[in-house]
Amino acid sequence: MSVPVPRAGLWPWLLVALAVGVLVYLLRPILMPFLVATLFAYLGDPLVDRLEQRGLGRTGAVLLVFSSLTLLGVGALLVSVPLLGSQIELLYARMPAALDWLQNDALPWVEATFGVPVSHLDLAQVRSVVIDNWQSTSNVLGSALAGIGQSGLAFVALLTSLALIPVVTFYLLRDWDLLIARIGALLPREAEPVIVPLARECDEVVSAFLRGQMLVMAALGLVYGVGLWIVGLEFALIIGLVAGLASIVPYLGFVVGFFTATLATLFQFDPVWLPLLGVAAVFTVGQMLEGFVLTPWLVGDRIGLHPVAVIFAVLAGGQLFGFTGILLALPVAAMIAVALRHAHEPYLRSRFYAGGTGDAADARPPREP
Repeated sequence: MSVPVPRAGLWPWLLVALAVGVLVYLLRPILMPFLVATLFAYLGDPLVDRLEQRGLGRTGAVLLVFSSLTLLGVGALLVSVPLLGSQIELLYARMPAALDWLQNDALPWVEATFGVPVSHLDLAQVRSVVIDNWQSTSNVLGSALAGIGQSGLAFVALLTSLALIPVVTFYLLRDWDLLIARIGALLPREAEPVIVPLARECDEVVSAFLRGQMLVMAALGLVYGVGLWIVGLEFALIIGLVAGLASIVPYLGFVVGFFTATLATLFQFDPVWLPLLGVAAVFTVGQMLEGFVLTPWLVGDRIGLHPVAVIFAVLAGGQLFGFTGILLALPVAAMIAVALRHAHEPYLRSRFYAGGTGDAADARPPREP
């Protein structure tokens, strides 16, 4: 299915996109609270709409959803931050012993079992560098916090940005449908039949990714963390969190989490066979839940973003626009994917594809292997 291009052509829209990109680049230092608030409002709008359908007023529905999400977020922070802090301290304390175990036990076993000459690697310098960098990282964080505290302007700017997020989120949630309607009313009449279907499809893709994939990531992080904690792994929370975040790319969370949990199990337990079976069971259950329950139920098949495209979008967005680019990367990538899908058929019918002297209507793409 393709959407016809307006007679005005694509150049005005390309210029608009270029202008928006330049504006985002210039304003990126102040956009963070607005983008985060927009993300929260976008995620919360379906809940508000459902409450409205049940007879609750828009403002009342917004207050209920806003209060619930705020309490949920504060509760999650109060529970997770102390646990993560304790696990990070434990990781710092265990780091020298883990590197010694890798040098004296793991590498000789790999060499004896697989015949790979790795035991000659000297990790003493690596151990020193890791510990020094870890210590310097904590000093940098402390210095940065001290600098913010000493600089009144920076401290006020930070507080302002944090305070803007809930305020902007509330107003965006309250007026979300009105803003969408006004944007639709401003579209050129000739372009409206083209843009509205594209916007709806983009909304399906973006919502499937943001709402669905975030829930999948949170669920997998919880499953991995709780499961590894039941196995008795010391770093269960950190590994579960990393594996859940890495699940933004299909199978990457499983690979990263299973590899890390296996190394932690080999270091912590002796004998290791029963804990290793427990780790394997945790990640097997997580993969089954992701493949047969979470992804079909929460995400579906509407995303259409290749895992490599996800990785590239996040890295490119961060490189070009910093944290603002990371926030915008996946929505923009989803919109580009939708536009390319609709441009595919017109491109195959074009003379550019068929050749200057060929008949575009008779051109056929090569058969896929």
